[in-house]
Amino acid sequence: MTLEMSSPFLAQEKPRVMRRVLVVDDEDAVVSFYRRVLASPTCEVMSARNGLEARDLLKSSSFDVIVTDIFMPGLDGIQFLRSVRRQDLDVPVLVTTGEPGLETAVQALEHGAFRYLRKPIKAKELRDLVAQAIRVHDLAKLKQQSLALLQDRAQEAMEGANLGEVLAEALDSVWMAYQPIVSWSQRSTFAYEALVRSEHSSLSNPRALFDAAQQVGRIHDLGRVIRRCIARDIQTLPASELVFVNLHPVELEDELLYDADNPLLSQAGRVVLEITERASLAEIPKVRERMALLRAAGFRLAVDDLGAGYSGLSSFIHLDPEVTKVDISLVREVHRHPTKQRLIRSILEVCNDLEVQVVIEGVETDGERAVLVGLGADLMQGHLFAAPSEPFVQVPQDAFQERRRR
Repeated sequence: MTLEMSSPFLAQEKPRVMRRVLVVDDEDAVVSFYRRVLASPTCEVMSARNGLEARDLLKSSSFDVIVTDIFMPGLDGIQFLRSVRRQDLDVPVLVTTGEPGLETAVQALEHGAFRYLRKPIKAKELRDLVAQAIRVHDLAKLKQQSLALLQDRAQEAMEGANLGEVLAEALDSVWMAYQPIVSWSQRSTFAYEALVRSEHSSLSNPRALFDAAQQVGRIHDLGRVIRRCIARDIQTLPASELVFVNLHPVELEDELLYDADNPLLSQAGRVVLEITERASLAEIPKVRERMALLRAAGFRLAVDDLGAGYSGLSSFIHLDPEVTKVDISLVREVHRHPTKQRLIRSILEVCNDLEVQVVIEGVETDGERAVLVGLGADLMQGHLFAAPSEPFVQVPQDAFQERRRR
């Protein structure tokens, strides 16, 4: 492993902010090129010849960006990327290869690669991408700090109180927001996704709410409250529209989910149960039998967050879903990234062959929408059409108009 600092890099960075980039490649000429392009008085560039060396280096060092080749001896780039994600979910990883292929591209993005690049890479492209990756990493760290602040405030509010009591209060103030899922071809609303909210000041954040429920063993209680709220709200929804309901995998072990006391049972034909990735389906006993019971009751099943992690594809094995949702990580600025476009086109083609409907999440700009429609997407969800709100907001007609790409 080597450490070098030289040549201009990242002029937009503040002078005294030291950045660290890890380069993983077994070709000396490539490593030398990366050093010349990236190293500077404000950027440290360290290198490793393969994934094993890089993995050892990560045990004692942290980095703002990682640039790794795919085909290397010992531990290849995809295997190394997996090990990185087990340790750090946020650090951007640029995956490079001289032999690009759909399989490695899918694997790279499934494991959270920031970009998938074909060698040789031009100097300006490399500088720009690393600079962009640093900004994204900074934003991710700010989000983590924000979440930590919310958790600290929740902890402060709960000092002297029992977490179970706080959760009980939060459950009393639970309500559901709904975000439309639209059909672009029909220029109409296809369905709504139900999103849990709480008025409790300490547990208003949905993640904090689920984390608290999990800590005190009340995931089933939270799920039952959510289902009661949706069953009440769905009465006012036009019969032609569906409701997507997020289901924590642990809820699959709640016997009341399959019982006549489930308030959604009478509306099962209008409900798509969206299996979230908060826990592994492999940990749920008799998961296939449980899925069969839900289908027999009339529910449809959806895989959530395809493209956001390796659990997404494996969920197909367990669920055999009627619907899948493509994660925002593949959608963000898709009009600027040919690799994302190829992946989404392939997902749409495979799902069409399997007769699985595809919902594209996180559509926020006309540019994204236009490219997605061109790739064959129809069902979409995102702030471009409407933000989550109390039931049931109508999508304005101008959201379906062709507008200038952004």
